[in-house]
Amino acid sequence: MKRRAFLNAAAATPLAVAAQAPSPRSGMKITRVRYYGGAGDAAMRQSKVPGLFNQSTNVVVVETDAGISGIGEGGAKDTMEQCAAAIVGMDPFRTDQIWQILYRGYFYPAGREKLHAIGALDMALWDIKAKALGVPLYQLIGGLARDHIECYATGYPSKGSIKASAAACVADGYRAYRFHPADGEPFDRFESVNRTYQMCRDAREGAGKDGGWAIDFHTRFDLPDAVRLCQMIEGLGPYFVEDLVRSENPDVYRTLRPMVKVPIAVGEQFGDRWDINTLVEGRLIDFCRATVPNVGGVTEFLKIAALCETHYVGLIPHFTGPISEATLVHLCGVFSGPVLMEMLPRATQGVPYLSKSFDFRNGKLWPNQRPGLGVEFDPSKLTMITEITERAQPIPVYRRPDGSVTNW
Repeated sequence: MKRRAFLNAAAATPLAVAAQAPSPRSGMKITRVRYYGGAGDAAMRQSKVPGLFNQSTNVVVVETDAGISGIGEGGAKDTMEQCAAAIVGMDPFRTDQIWQILYRGYFYPAGREKLHAIGALDMALWDIKAKALGVPLYQLIGGLARDHIECYATGYPSKGSIKASAAACVADGYRAYRFHPADGEPFDRFESVNRTYQMCRDAREGAGKDGGWAIDFHTRFDLPDAVRLCQMIEGLGPYFVEDLVRSENPDVYRTLRPMVKVPIAVGEQFGDRWDINTLVEGRLIDFCRATVPNVGGVTEFLKIAALCETHYVGLIPHFTGPISEATLVHLCGVFSGPVLMEMLPRATQGVPYLSKSFDFRNGKLWPNQRPGLGVEFDPSKLTMITEITERAQPIPVYRRPDGSVTNW
């Protein structure tokens, strides 16, 4: 089935639709998945390691027999090959069912690294779905709840001092200037806390208003020092304080939350909703930093967003790459609660392999009318790592009588 035939079928008259029960399938099948490397160097302008540490910015393209393809970002070669082989031949419109199979279809539920590959594929499937229907993704998930999305800057170009940099950042239209604590080797807890407090004072003065600055503790402080620093900067009015302590045990925030009054943002080191639900449901954080593809893509992010809205927690997604940032414009654009998105100023310069990605100006991200994610990819600018055309599902997939998936 070609794109024209698919769209013609979708445009059938109400009488014709009423005369025949709607098909539960799109009529399309996934035929091939191609995976491209080398995106990290171009996208992040940094080391030769693809992406940010283990947060891949490699590109995945999912192709269908209708001639419609979708694009995603993330994963590693081994996890991508395993996940991609499981979806060949499937209907790309069945995004939630595909997600369940990928997440639950092996011996262990997907860990955070595998979720990255699932998230990349899931982004591509939603791109296919929206392109097939000729609309931006946000039209399929509720429509826009806001006209634009405010951003804060990470890695804003230094103007010689924290104070001058914060002032310039806010003047450029960003809602907040964000930085990390004082460095040091060895890392002396007392010196770092005191130096970081002074940096916060400078940022507050430079930003010129409450909430015009934020700080990421990078989980480097031990609990007593994190608490002490939060108490010291409380009167400076940060927009948020991020990743106060190590992330292995989220329950630590039950202890920490009553001890500090600054707005807390946590989640960039987490994966699916089961990683973050305790913090959200307990109102132990004020902002959720969950992002795509880390959580498993669009399908899972929407569920996390609903969880956050239920408990009055805002969204401040982590930046992982340009395709993910374009996807987040749709996901955050439909969320009715507080939103602030991370932007790396160096990423606004564009990348060679994307002729279109996110629309950024005046410190803000703006939705557009382009179908799908709104991303246009030039594969000639990257190196194809692998392609998958054969289906492989070594563990059986069991279904209930109604066709829904259950564990093997």
